[in-house]
Amino acid sequence: MRKLVSALVLFGLFSCAEEVVQKPADLIPGDKMAEILYDLAIVNAAKSTNPNILEEHDIEIMAYVYEKHGIDSVRFVNSDIYYASKPDEYEAIYKKVEARLEREKEALEEERRRVSDSIRIAAEKRREAEAAKDSIR
Repeated sequence: MRKLVSALVLFGLFSCAEEVVQKPADLIPGDKMAEILYDLAIVNAAKSTNPNILEEHDIEIMAYVYEKHGIDSVRFVNSDIYYASKPDEYEAIYKKVEARLEREKEALEEERRRVSDSIRIAAEKRREAEAAKDSIR
């Protein structure tokens, strides 16, 4: 039994050292892959929010992203498959994307609050000015 467990442990160690997917020669670096995935998330969100806008402007999502980042579909797919075979690296990339999306969300919410506060303050000043006019009459 002890030999079997030892053999399984050794087999596990050696199999972990093997690469499941060969590293592509033109692998997209992790930071650039995070930028690409961020753009895909934004464009896909826009598509799900209002698909007619993309159709009206004849925008093909993947072609737009490939052109923006100077890559082609083969390079993207090969890099994506490679990173998917490396769960720790892939998770790190997606955490960067998630963190960036969260920062953008917070910035947009802050801007929305600022505009809302400005509108509220302007409305209060207008009411005060009208009240002052009414009291003078």
